[in-house]
Amino acid sequence: MITTALILLLVLIGLSIPVGAALGVLGLLLDPLYSMLPLTRAIGELAWSTNNEFLMVAIPLFILLGEILLRAGFAERMYSAMSLWLSWLPGGLMHANIGASTLFAATSGSSVATAATVGTVAIPQIKRYGYNEPLFLGSLAAGGTLGILIPPSINLVIYGVLTNSSVPKLYLAGIIPGFLLAALFMLVIIAACIAKPSWSGHKIRASWGERFRSLVHLAPPLGIFFLVVGSIYAGLATPTEAAALGVLGALILAAWFRRLTWTMLRTCIEGTMQATAMIMLIVIGAAFLNFIMSATGLTDAITGSITGLGLSPGWMLLIVILFYLVLGCFMETLSMMITTIPIVAPIMMALGYDPIWLGIIIIILVEAALITPPVGLNLFVVQSLRKSGSMGAVITGALPFVLAMFLLLALLAFFPGLALWLPSIFG
Repeated sequence: MITTALILLLVLIGLSIPVGAALGVLGLLLDPLYSMLPLTRAIGELAWSTNNEFLMVAIPLFILLGEILLRAGFAERMYSAMSLWLSWLPGGLMHANIGASTLFAATSGSSVATAATVGTVAIPQIKRYGYNEPLFLGSLAAGGTLGILIPPSINLVIYGVLTNSSVPKLYLAGIIPGFLLAALFMLVIIAACIAKPSWSGHKIRASWGERFRSLVHLAPPLGIFFLVVGSIYAGLATPTEAAALGVLGALILAAWFRRLTWTMLRTCIEGTMQATAMIMLIVIGAAFLNFIMSATGLTDAITGSITGLGLSPGWMLLIVILFYLVLGCFMETLSMMITTIPIVAPIMMALGYDPIWLGIIIIILVEAALITPPVGLNLFVVQSLRKSGSMGAVITGALPFVLAMFLLLALLAFFPGLALWLPSIFG
């Protein structure tokens, strides 16, 4: 049964069927093969119950928040400010890539939106200042992954729904690892540019007066971050309500800077509808597949085969890490989370792992999947922003940043307090 399901999934993905549809079709194929009852009749109820979840409303709201910040032109001004403050480091504007991605990640909640937003502004600077193109592109792809770790994060919301975990605690747990990962990315750039000084590009000179004047451009995204996250931990709003507050704050800022027009608003809403439809198709398809797997006993068979190995918690953690790294080479991140977490999380929790800590580990593994070929979504996003050049340059430049993610995983394994300290204080 397990082998058949795996082969069918690989065939469907290999046929380039959209992932959400592939998951649903796999459920339709497994039903007549292994079930005596017509389980497909439950798909309507499953689709309704999956969508009728208050916490899921946060997803389109966070997408809309990112769209407004992008269309209102805050990204360009934010990137310019970051370039003045960080370009003195070895690697110059590549640090601005990471810094701007970190700041935008604290407002958008989406890795793809972060990579696309910062990449649109940054890529023209490669030839202008003579940077090493692969490393520069890799910093954009890697910086974009911070969007799903630093709160507010759409993927952390999904994990919270799937495991019945506290989203505010998950947000707190993601803060220190998120900013630590950004620092590790910057260390990768520094090390590479010290080893190869020609990769650093030309220095950008700025006076302290220019730097301090540029701080005004960092205020809008920081204000949105504190509005969203602060309202949650002040007990004023749920994550969904905080997302709505963020959208309202972004609209007010766009109007203040005279960038709010009907055309811009329509473009934002259209982009939000397209992204939300894609995400919810994956959610519904995965929910239906998980239902079929549970009803036919496939989930129990997978769980039994894993627990029957009698491995220690440490070895099981290593297997989970390898499992996600391999699976991330073939599956889109959101669908990978939704199909695997209902199986993986109960096993790991039964071994004594904290669900909040485990959520951060899984999100980092999902981040790695975003920049590993052949299905690394951020690699395709950055490549699509270029006017010429091969995908190989983006892949080569992203690989050193994957090593930084491995280092963060090791740090979290030996020092779990990096993720659990803030939840323990404010939880």
